[in-house]
Amino acid sequence: MKLLIVEDDKTIASGLEYSLNQEGYDVIVSHHAQEAEQIIKTEINSISLCLFDLSLPDGSGYDLCRCVKENADVPVIFLTVADDEVNVVMGLDMGADDYITKPFRIRELISRIKTVLRRYQKNDTQEKDSIQIGSLVVLPLEGKVYKVNAELALTALEYRLLMIFLNHRGQILTREQLLEMIWDVAGEFVNDNTLTVYIKRLRKKIEDNPQKPVLIETVRGLGYRMAAEDVKK
Repeated sequence: MKLLIVEDDKTIASGLEYSLNQEGYDVIVSHHAQEAEQIIKTEINSISLCLFDLSLPDGSGYDLCRCVKENADVPVIFLTVADDEVNVVMGLDMGADDYITKPFRIRELISRIKTVLRRYQKNDTQEKDSIQIGSLVVLPLEGKVYKVNAELALTALEYRLLMIFLNHRGQILTREQLLEMIWDVAGEFVNDNTLTVYIKRLRKKIEDNPQKPVLIETVRGLGYRMAAEDVKK
């Protein structure tokens, strides 16, 4: 999952990049509004969330937020030293999804990021009548999954795991990210060993050959990834 950080304070930007990399995110860093605008116009479809400082040497986070919203439905969080109500309201009215005031605790920011991403993920899922990959057809509004026209009997956690992969097609998801997303929704304890069991069970149900999975592949040393494009049978 890729994040765009636009922050003119290089010390803050470097600290954010390091902390977010540790959380498993890919990070693009820019210190100038003009450069960031070009990144938005060329790479916005691969970016999952933007963090914008409001005050930049050659522009503002407001302008960048407007540029993002004109090009894609990607969440924006503002970073700023200003905490007055006028700035908060202006940013939110412009389409920003959250607003955090400097100085902030990195854990608080990461929590805000994850909350916003979960909200977008949920909305994306609900907007789709059906999702197809290979021989699988998923009906999110009905909570049903079909393979070659036969409905699959998935447990709640298996279904949730499948939806997480579908909403992040082509992206490598670490085991830590998967555990957190499952925990947040299912509300029950899932440890690392249990995750292995659930992925094995899910593959057994959705893969033609679970021993050689093509829908959910293992990326050695990193995690798992669902095919970005339709798989060839």
